Amino acid sequence: MDSIGVGLIGTGYMGKCHATAWGGVKARFASVIRPRLEVLCDANEDVARDCASAFGFLSSTTDWRDLINNPAIDVISITTPNGLHPEIAIAALEAGKHVWCEKPMGLTLGHAADMTKAAEKAALSGVKSQLGYNYVHNPAILHAKKLIDDGAIGRIIHFRGQVDEDYMADPQLPWTWRCKIENGGLGTLGDLTCHLISLAHFLIGDIARVLADQDTVHKERPLPGGKTGETGTVENEDMAQAIIRFGNGTSGLVSSSRVAWGRKSMIRMEIHGDKGMIVFDQERMNELELFQATGDKATRGFTRILTGPEHSPYREFCPAAGHQLGFNELKIIEAAQLLDSIAGKGSNWPDFAAGQKIERVIHGIAISATKGQWVETS
Repeated sequence: MDSIGVGLIGTGYMGKCHATAWGGVKARFASVIRPRLEVLCDANEDVARDCASAFGFLSSTTDWRDLINNPAIDVISITTPNGLHPEIAIAALEAGKHVWCEKPMGLTLGHAADMTKAAEKAALSGVKSQLGYNYVHNPAILHAKKLIDDGAIGRIIHFRGQVDEDYMADPQLPWTWRCKIENGGLGTLGDLTCHLISLAHFLIGDIARVLADQDTVHKERPLPGGKTGETGTVENEDMAQAIIRFGNGTSGLVSSSRVAWGRKSMIRMEIHGDKGMIVFDQERMNELELFQATGDKATRGFTRILTGPEHSPYREFCPAAGHQLGFNELKIIEAAQLLDSIAGKGSNWPDFAAGQKIERVIHGIAISATKGQWVETS
């Protein structure tokens, strides 16, 4: 196989990210299969046509089923609203198409289970599934994983994670479909916490149980275009926090907020070992802090590590350290991993099975917060 046909569903922010990744992956990773940008789908005919031209796709459609039935398409990117993920992904997998789907998998644990079952069945025929957790592909995170595996901070004893943004901090922000569980699913847990859990699973291992609490800070929001004083009820959570216990016994704490003024993309982690600590903050995504309890106590301190060519796959983008990678570069790395997996040259994580484990944790936090008790998530 010297090329692979790509279909993209969705033209919003994440749709553009996927289009950028498919368009740029071969230039950065020369060994991958060459993507052919075949068909772009959007519900709006004019948007679909214009974006297909802008993104470099050969044609456009308003019906995602056209992509499923098109023999020229081998892999489908799904960047639609969350509630549409399950139907499209399952249909694509059953048609033998590889699937790259943005997170979360759907709105419910049932959605995640159905998608995983379809992916496992399709995998018997070599069909791959992958979820859009791009933060785990950061060279800084890959280096943190290597440090942990090499014993640089000793035995891992604790994980502390925080993910905060302020995109819903303003109480006057109008009500949207995202505030309704039937349409948007979970709140900060589905939007943000799932990213933190993906990193925790990647670095430490699967989370086995949680004890949680959550809050909806702004319980009513003004209806868009409504009369003064008319509001809509916010059904999902603005903030959530949990005590966690990993399957390997490691303890942890996680917290999340979509109403944290001043935070734009804060995913902060501390990985505590019995011989040191690793610290990472997504708002400074090209840096890693490492403390090792060795040497003269008078000169011990955190070492700031700037990612560079020594931290694969940074070198595919820039030959000099400290020049920075960004969000879209991580999506390109994601695309490269999927293409290599399709070619049989490596594994891809997280696939739908790994994604289902992440969903069990975020939904487990919501259930625990409601019941006020520990919930098993493994």
